[in-house]
This record gives sequence, structure tokens and C-alpha cells, in this order.
Amino acid sequence: MAAYTLERKKSFTLTAYGFSIQSNFQDMPALQKEKAEFWGKLKADGRFNKLKDAAKDDREWSVNEVYQGKPWNYFAVEAGKSVADATRIIEFPESEYIVLAGNGDKETLFDQLTYRAFGEVLAQITDYAYIGGPNATYRKDNGDGTFYGEFWVPVVKR
Repeated sequence: MAAYTLERKKSFTLTAYGFSIQSNFQDMPALQKEKAEFWGKLKADGRFNKLKDAAKDDREWSVNEVYQGKPWNYFAVEAGKSVADATRIIEFPESEYIVLAGNGDKETLFDQLTYRAFGEVLAQITDYAYIGGPNATYRKDNGDGTFYGEFWVPVVKR
């Protein structure tokens, strides 16, 4: 099983642009393609830079949640100022979070950490359960061509 820690996190808020996922979650290549196309559009139309300019720090977040009965993926930041046309302002509760950390390639790190969390850790732990709601992965540049990231998923003790 992948290494993880259990950490108490204070509530936090992310400002995001997102899209409703159409791919099957079991079809990783299709899901990755759909996310890459959306994120490419964010860069092309300037919304990526608009979020980065509003950010409090250099963390780039990928958020997954079910919203209005549909799965969504978002590119998000912890904003220091308002972004008028953001898709969502996502509230994360103060809670216990399972945290998986890792280093990797910028384009694949989000998915690697997410799949390790859901495919390995959450599938095998018995003392905590995912409470639903949004989960998030952030990445930041290590300065050497690799990125450090953490996946945070809110849990409750069983």
C-alpha cells in the first residue's frame, strides 16, 4: 500500500475553473485526455493565468467533486483576490484528511496521486472512510524539472 499520513487540516477555500467529466472513471486514458484538453483550453484563453495571478502562493490544485449529481474536475488556486468569472468557489471543511505525497512529472502527478489514493490507500484502510465531498491534489515546482504534490481526501473515523 502507498505511504500516507493522517492530518488534521483547517478549512480552506479554492477558486476554480472546471468542467463536467464525461469519461468513465475506470477509463484512465480517456479521463486524462479530457482533463488535458480542458486545461489546454484554460491556458489558451487566458483563464489559467488569471487564476495564477490571483493566487496567494505557487500551488496549482486539481479538484474532483460531484456537483449537482455530476462528476467535475477543476483547476484551482487559493485566491488572494476575487476572480469574477470563476466556475466555483470550493469550500473544504476542517477535517481529518488522508494525505499522500509524491514527486513526479508536472503533467501526470495529479492523476498518479489520485489513483494511488483511491486505488490503494482508501481501498485497503479499515479505520477511516472517505466522507464524500471534494478532494484535491496540489503541485508545486521543485525547481529541477520535477514537481512535488500532495493528494488530500477528507475522512472520518469508522
